[in-house]
Amino acid sequence: LPAAAVTPAPAAAPPQLAPVAEIAPPAVPQQPQGRPDAYDTGIKVRREVLGDAHVDRILAGTDAFSGDFQELVTRYAWGEVWDRPGLDRRTRSCVTLTALVAGGHLEDLAFHTRAALRNGLTPDEIKEVLLQAAVYCGIPAANSAFRVAQQVVREETTPQE
Repeated sequence: LPAAAVTPAPAAAPPQLAPVAEIAPPAVPQQPQGRPDAYDTGIKVRREVLGDAHVDRILAGTDAFSGDFQELVTRYAWGEVWDRPGLDRRTRSCVTLTALVAGGHLEDLAFHTRAALRNGLTPDEIKEVLLQAAVYCGIPAANSAFRVAQQVVREETTPQE
């Protein structure tokens, strides 16, 4: 037979596949035996470092939109990282101040300057951290950071009348 006279067989429809699995709701993470919940640890550390007034103000502003983020920050930053044994809180404050200068996060720099004082850094040590940051993060960033930190140090170290 000539090639044009051969009619191809109709293609078979692909078989219908059943779903492999249903998407399950997220599981509630279980803490290993003997290990405290990271949120409980985080809220304790967050309050010790930043102070009750600051934490209360932040949490009071939490709503359905921002609540998951505040829980993430409390669990991860404060309950996991700030609570690790590898660095003391003074050193963590030095690292944090430097990172905030580098990122230009001046609002956070203000409350972390207060935290650094609470963690035992002196105003002179904070000044040294900012001078070091000036070399590696840039003079303009450090200039802005010095203005913020200077105001916080004045507020925190000037005796009330």
